[in-house]
Amino acid sequence: MQNEAEVIHELEKIPWFQVIKPEHLKKIAEISHLQKIKSGEVLFREGDHADYLYIVIEGRVGLDLFIPHRGKVRINTVEMWDLFGWSGVTPHIHQRTAGATAVIDGRVIGIDSAKLRDACEEDHDLGYIVMRRLMNIVASRLMVTRLQLIDMFASPEEKNA
Repeated sequence: MQNEAEVIHELEKIPWFQVIKPEHLKKIAEISHLQKIKSGEVLFREGDHADYLYIVIEGRVGLDLFIPHRGKVRINTVEMWDLFGWSGVTPHIHQRTAGATAVIDGRVIGIDSAKLRDACEEDHDLGYIVMRRLMNIVASRLMVTRLQLIDMFASPEEKNA
């Protein structure tokens, strides 16, 4: 396991962590670890128990959904400083809503979701910052997914012609 100083060093590079208090950064670093990822490595599958929130430090990670009659469909690709696996931090949904596979070798920070939820409950200032950031991510992912669905289902007869 990496030391806390190495995790803090990586977290400090991420823009939204630069605006939080040092004690909040320390709390997050205490429940985090650095992890190397290899291209093609599955970090988690849709439906898995959501135990970690991830932040890409280097590389790329593809997010996929299983669509009946279509199979696995890439809905997003996350890159440096993007978060993914956010469903584990929500109060009631502790199941993966998509799968994640490394597209390019790199590194991610894994933050223990249950411990992050607890830290947010104990310190509402931290909780507000974390949940506000996660809401922005959820909203943007919903918008992107909506646009992709509109594109997939718009004028299907034209695509079949």
